[in-house]
Amino acid sequence: MVDVLITNGPWLIAIAAAFGFLMAWGIGANDVANAMGTSVGSNAIIIKQAIIIAMIFEFAGAYLAGGEVTSTIRKGIIDSAYFVDSPELLVYGMISALLAAGIWLVAASALGWPVSTTHSIVGAIVGFAAVGVSADSVAWSKVLGIVGSWVVTPAISGFIAFTIFQSVQKLIFNTDNPLENAKRYVPFYMALAGFVMSLVTIKKGLKHVGLHFTNVEAYSLALVVAVLVGIGGMIAIKRLKMSKSADQQTQFGNVEKVFAVLMVVTACCMAFAHGSNDVANAIGPLAAVVSVVNSGGEIASKAELVWWILPLGAFGIVMGLAIFGKRVMQTIGKNITHLTPSRGFAAELAAASTVVIASGTGLPISTTQTLVGAVLGVGMARGIAAINIGVVRNIVVSWVVTLPAGAGLSIIFFFMIKGIFS
Repeated sequence: MVDVLITNGPWLIAIAAAFGFLMAWGIGANDVANAMGTSVGSNAIIIKQAIIIAMIFEFAGAYLAGGEVTSTIRKGIIDSAYFVDSPELLVYGMISALLAAGIWLVAASALGWPVSTTHSIVGAIVGFAAVGVSADSVAWSKVLGIVGSWVVTPAISGFIAFTIFQSVQKLIFNTDNPLENAKRYVPFYMALAGFVMSLVTIKKGLKHVGLHFTNVEAYSLALVVAVLVGIGGMIAIKRLKMSKSADQQTQFGNVEKVFAVLMVVTACCMAFAHGSNDVANAIGPLAAVVSVVNSGGEIASKAELVWWILPLGAFGIVMGLAIFGKRVMQTIGKNITHLTPSRGFAAELAAASTVVIASGTGLPISTTQTLVGAVLGVGMARGIAAINIGVVRNIVVSWVVTLPAGAGLSIIFFFMIKGIFS
């Protein structure tokens, strides 16, 4: 059956590339909109600025730090031993998985649902492997871990966001002189943000470029960044011209301006880390197809990336965001709860902290669910009435549907593609 790969090789690679681009487009439309939604929703930046920031940093993350080598089968969800005798099934499966996940992401983005790109592709891969090949080829314990993360990650990030926002309220907003207290405490929040964001970037972003840090080095480097950011923040805030005699409302406005600056920085770091991490959802299966076809049916656990794969993924992400990202941004930034820069900052910092915790403990994580959990946490800090329950219900339903939707679509496409080529 390897003959199929030799005779139709260029076609299979071309189709995989097209569907890989669709998948990257979906990631841009859905996931990146999550990373930017809090900044836009809290009016720290406008949509146009968000798209430009995301374009630069997502592209940089995906292209510079997306990795020369990628795991062909994401997160070890299926066992490649089942495909050794019929490598063409893996090729058909990965192509159908990309198409299935891509279509689901585009549909979800059109409806404004923030779903998980990782779970979409995992569901699609599980679907074709379980039905098309063998139910034993799927590592079901890993799939269960992912289902468990639906509850765990939003809960962790929600709790952290709730705590951060409560502290901002107590130390700054609920005091007689919010402005003075902002000058006193905001540098510490900046330092904390610097610490977490540099950790996210070091752990998620830089390991692919060949910069490998031990844990001690990573944390030391992050501490240095934190101190520098804190000092820089102190100097910057001292320079801000704000009238102290202003009434409480004006002072609140001035404090929010400080947080708005912070949000832009956190958004840039999140975009970079996200680009480096999640581009693999689109290019992993594509790299698998290219590697199996080019090697005449040999399945390697890691695939060298052909030169055009990373730019294709990075470009797809940017296009998806620019053309289609608005709706999910609206859901995250405006529809769940009313965000101000200080609330948005608490949510983004909590989401980033959860990413650090998860990558340290090996929890399977979805950026989307982390962020939604964090926004909910900030909303909860203001009482349940501050949250739009209807929107949250739709989001949770869309999360539950993601795995089976990806799986169902990929099973249909798998048998179609198998029928066409064999």
